Amino acid sequence: MSTISKNSLKSSLLQLECHFTWTLLKQDVDLDNIEATTGDQLEFFIKSNITNYNLLSYICHLKNSNEEALRNLQQAEEVVKKDYPDEIARRSLVTWGNYAWIYYHMERYEEAQTYVSKVENSYKKLSSTAQWKIQLPEIYAEQGWALLKFGRKYYKRAKNCFENALKNEPNNPEFNAGYAIAMYRLEQFSHKQCEDVNLSLKPLKRAVELNPEDTIIMALLALKLQDLNQVDEGERYIEKAMEKTPDLPYFLRYAAKFYRKREEADKALEILKKALAVTPKSSFLHHQVGLCYRAKLFQLKKTTRYPPQKQVEELIRLSIFHFKTATDQKTNFFSAYVDLANMYAEGKRYKEAEETFQKAFQINILCYDDKQQFYYHYGNFQRFHMKSESEAIRYYIEALKIEKDSIGRNKCRNALEKLLEQRISGGLGDATDFGTLGLVHNLNGEKHKAIECYEKAVALCPDNDEYLRALCELQLSISS
Repeated sequence: MSTISKNSLKSSLLQLECHFTWTLLKQDVDLDNIEATTGDQLEFFIKSNITNYNLLSYICHLKNSNEEALRNLQQAEEVVKKDYPDEIARRSLVTWGNYAWIYYHMERYEEAQTYVSKVENSYKKLSSTAQWKIQLPEIYAEQGWALLKFGRKYYKRAKNCFENALKNEPNNPEFNAGYAIAMYRLEQFSHKQCEDVNLSLKPLKRAVELNPEDTIIMALLALKLQDLNQVDEGERYIEKAMEKTPDLPYFLRYAAKFYRKREEADKALEILKKALAVTPKSSFLHHQVGLCYRAKLFQLKKTTRYPPQKQVEELIRLSIFHFKTATDQKTNFFSAYVDLANMYAEGKRYKEAEETFQKAFQINILCYDDKQQFYYHYGNFQRFHMKSESEAIRYYIEALKIEKDSIGRNKCRNALEKLLEQRISGGLGDATDFGTLGLVHNLNGEKHKAIECYEKAVALCPDNDEYLRALCELQLSISS
């Protein structure tokens, strides 16, 4: 193929709406995990199978299995013929776009061009304007589902896609479900303690109204109601959904979470074991099981003055086993790594705890709040297990240096404040402690308290440029 026509082919490929043009980056996900979970969803007919086959074809390509990618696209075509015999072209646009890209990467340029032409011709037939590329709601929705699969970095874009799909079809149950899930997940990572953490309630209720058979959405609504202290109403949704799909693992995982959060760890475990029997490789389920055993351990320690050592050891062992399985199944599962490291520390396996903390921090897709969360847990590990207050202080400060608000950052700030005040009131405080406490007060916007601390730090260490500069800046900011 000539360079000119190869370049024009590439330019046409970039115009297509499909997984290859949606900026879904392989470094942001665990490909094996997505492949496994998407395969499970195909088995249980969750959402549209066309969507899942198209996504799988892209995942296979990212794993250098182009032949397998083509087989998934063939499956997508079969589903279109069966489910949408009157809308084959409209429903195949993403599939054909993926075909074109895969053939391009296989250097089968003529076949790639054939699929590009199929897409362009179909758009022209579907469009009432001279412009061949029209925005179809189902393509927005398919992009939304793919973005949700690629993790939290993509949730905002997913929400926007479903919003665009809903502009054309506001009563479409699938689009409403996607929008509700995107909103719910965005809220899980929102740290603002204001009304915007309740924005998913209305979309979840709307999605359940439009499709009362979607038990996954019902379970998410139940969890949302639980967050808002409407536990009884939440449980009614869980019980109703349990009657409809008692064996669906994707529903059971959320039902179990509901009962664990209600401190019914045994009931949650019973549900999780049922789900694991169906999808034994689910990292999410193993993590949830680990959290249940951890909850039982903490409950035992809280309610029993001298908890039986054998029981404690067994609960630690079970927690470790399931957290470890979760991280083996999904290699970038940050919270599972942190939970595993903490549980190793609980079992006095400090070397393994240290190694696991380091693995958690080396995950390449950590957001700022993950890092702050890491510094909090690792600071606690240094303080309570390694008995090093100076190291704990160092890591708490690392979290504060990331000047974005989060739950982890607030925890570090509170821990640091308490620890420094203890040291100072116990007569152990030195210039560094006063200087650090000054920094904490300053970050809290408590300028007068910060000045007091820096004055004490300077009195103990008169030549320290850092304390003198901070004190000077604070005094100027108050007087100006």
